[in-house]
Amino acid sequence: MEKEFDSEALYNHIVHFYIDKKGCSVEKANTIAQSVIRREIERRMCKNGDCGHSMDDHIRNTGTCLIIECECRKFRGLT
Repeated sequence: MEKEFDSEALYNHIVHFYIDKKGCSVEKANTIAQSVIRREIERRMCKNGDCGHSMDDHIRNTGTCLIIECECRKFRGLT
């Protein structure tokens, strides 16, 4: 089973990488990290328009959303 997505840890890793290794300013590193995190969050969302929950809230094998009130019965994963 896959670990849940930790956006804060990834954000910190990206910021430190761009500051330490690439020599970017703090502002530039934060801007880059924000765009990467935004893209990753969007990528990890159910593509079913009726659902929109995180893929962490789905059972991958059956494609069922774990949110009780959700009508999503057909999981659409990564594209």
